[in-house]
Amino acid sequence: MFGGASVIVAAVALTGVALATEPTPPPANCAKAEFEAVVEQAAGSLRDLNAKNKPAFQEKLRSLKDKRGWPHDVFLKEAAPFVRDEKIAELDQSTDELLTAISKLGDEGATAASPDCALLLELRARMTLLVETQTAKWAYMFGKIDTELWK
Repeated sequence: MFGGASVIVAAVALTGVALATEPTPPPANCAKAEFEAVVEQAAGSLRDLNAKNKPAFQEKLRSLKDKRGWPHDVFLKEAAPFVRDEKIAELDQSTDELLTAISKLGDEGATAASPDCALLLELRARMTLLVETQTAKWAYMFGKIDTELWK
C-alpha cells in the first residue's frame, strides 16, 4: 500500500535547501497510518502545483513560439533551455534524492512493528522540502519564460 503512494509522488514530481534548523521534538505517540497520510498530503500538494502551473507554463511557451515565429521543429530546440538547464537539473536532482529518502522513510515507518515518531517527523520535513523544491522549480521556470516574453 505505502509503495503505491511513493509511486504517486514520483509520478507527480516533474522533474541545497537545508532542513529546519530548529528541530521539533517527535510526538510521543504516532500511528502507521500517519506515515501514509503525510505522503498522500504531499502527493496532493504536488498534484495541485502541477495542475496549476503546467497548463500556464505551456501557454507561455506557446506564446513565446508565436512571438518568435518559430516553426515546430525550431520551437522544440529553442524551448529546451526553459525546461532544462543547470539550475533545473539541480532542482531535479534534489527532487530525486528527496523521493528516494521519502520512499525509504515511508516504507520503514509503515512496516515497523512499532511506529518511530522521530521517523515520522523526518518524513514530514522531507515532504515539506519536496513541495518547496518543486515550488522553487516552477518559480524559476516561470521567471525564465517571463523574461523572454518581455523582450
